[in-house]
Amino acid sequence: CDAAARGSGGGLSGAAQLVVTTVAAITQRTLTPFRVRALTAELKPGARIDRDRLAALLQANGYVRTDTVADAGEFAVRGGLVDLFLSGSDEALRLDFFGDEIESIRRFDPADQRTIGRAESFTLLPASEALLDEESISRFRGRYRELFGATATGDPLYQAVSEGRRLAGMEHWLPLLEDGLATLFDHLGKHDVFVRDAGTTAAGEARFEAIADYHANRVQAQRTEPGSYRPLDPEALYLSEDEWQARIAETPLHLTTPFHEPPSERVIEFGVAPARDFAPERKAGSNVYDAVVAHIEALRREGKRVVLASYSRGARERLRGLLAEHGLAGTVEAETWQEALGLASPLPAREGSGEGYSRLTAAPDGERPTPDPSLAGRRVSLIILPLDHGFTTREIAVLTEQDMLGDRLRRRTRRRKSADAFINELATLTPGDLVVHADHGIGRYGGLTQIPVQNAPHDCVALEYAGRDKLYVPVENLDVLSRYGAESEGVALDRLGGEAWQRRKSRMKERIRAIAGELIATAAARA
Repeated sequence: CDAAARGSGGGLSGAAQLVVTTVAAITQRTLTPFRVRALTAELKPGARIDRDRLAALLQANGYVRTDTVADAGEFAVRGGLVDLFLSGSDEALRLDFFGDEIESIRRFDPADQRTIGRAESFTLLPASEALLDEESISRFRGRYRELFGATATGDPLYQAVSEGRRLAGMEHWLPLLEDGLATLFDHLGKHDVFVRDAGTTAAGEARFEAIADYHANRVQAQRTEPGSYRPLDPEALYLSEDEWQARIAETPLHLTTPFHEPPSERVIEFGVAPARDFAPERKAGSNVYDAVVAHIEALRREGKRVVLASYSRGARERLRGLLAEHGLAGTVEAETWQEALGLASPLPAREGSGEGYSRLTAAPDGERPTPDPSLAGRRVSLIILPLDHGFTTREIAVLTEQDMLGDRLRRRTRRRKSADAFINELATLTPGDLVVHADHGIGRYGGLTQIPVQNAPHDCVALEYAGRDKLYVPVENLDVLSRYGAESEGVALDRLGGEAWQRRKSRMKERIRAIAGELIATAAARA
């Protein structure tokens, strides 16, 4: 939805933009360009808008009102302040009102609510494709009854939409909410350039097979357990294979291929080649690190900037140390792609922030930024980048762990913690107490219940999450649960499928690493 919104002109400043999509996304039906434009608004300090009207606009855009903003797609109203977590953003915004005028807009970290800086403006785009305004709800209710009969009014989905509540996965019934739908093709202009890679054909075939398979399974499940899930015809949600082929045929496309093509006016050589694979050295039992260092030095002599991609910080540190032992000097750790290419460099962090700033050499509008002269040189950058294989261009060479060391070793399965402790706690829990799920975060305990699984009752722990979403955890999987140990008053529930819990876990790991580093440094200083 975000790509469609930007393609429709939402938030565009006239600059050239790049939209990267997949076969799965471009074949899925979504909101029309008219619908997206009608819901798009540009807000900045000095703009006048009533807070109640803004709250209504946010809810119409698919945002969920909460007490405290913690996840993308949420907003909160507290007196003259409106907190808003834009969809697709890593930071939240705090709008400070003076009457009906936006006095200031500040960026803040939703994890600790601390202000990061100011924002000059922002573009409000739909946070969800499933929009629950009065017309959409009325439209859904009528069409749902028409398709599935009057007995379907007892379905949890029908009841949730009727009450204006959002339900996880409700986008599967988007055609019942909207008058008409479009695809990403309809959001892009006739002068836009389309580039398709060589794997699109196979990806399209696999996608349509998967759609047909999913639909057949849903239909079978509905016959076995009526009312569990009422699927729509695939053509209502996705382009058919014939429609897909027709759209491809009528759209001027540039096709990329990894294979050599004979010289022609229609062929553009990008000069991109796969990275070197060190499998022969590994197979022969040679010292692969010596071979890697020799290859890197050869690339540097050619004037290429070399980037080594690792899967994690620990892997990056190990790789840097091993290559240094084999004679590789001039390496530097980079946190962003811009830093890796020498377009930016980390500057001293603010005290206690754990963050650094980057700089770019200024360039005229429309031109590429140029490397900072102070960063010139043939250094080797090490970056955390989840790439399986690298590539080489005229200016850059990217090597990955897998290129150098082979397939990643399968990690030994982590020992699951015993569920005995939580089973003992069940006796002391009462419905309404807070518990923590390792993958989904904070939920409210709803007691033990039985649900039918393959026509047999199965004992589960019922958990409730934000938006009244339910999760049933089988008793044999209680090792993923633990009791919430802190004061529970005022604690917000996490959203199923949300990013807030994973973000909090990630930040806590970073803090633990930082504390561990300080302890190690202190111990070393005392030694």
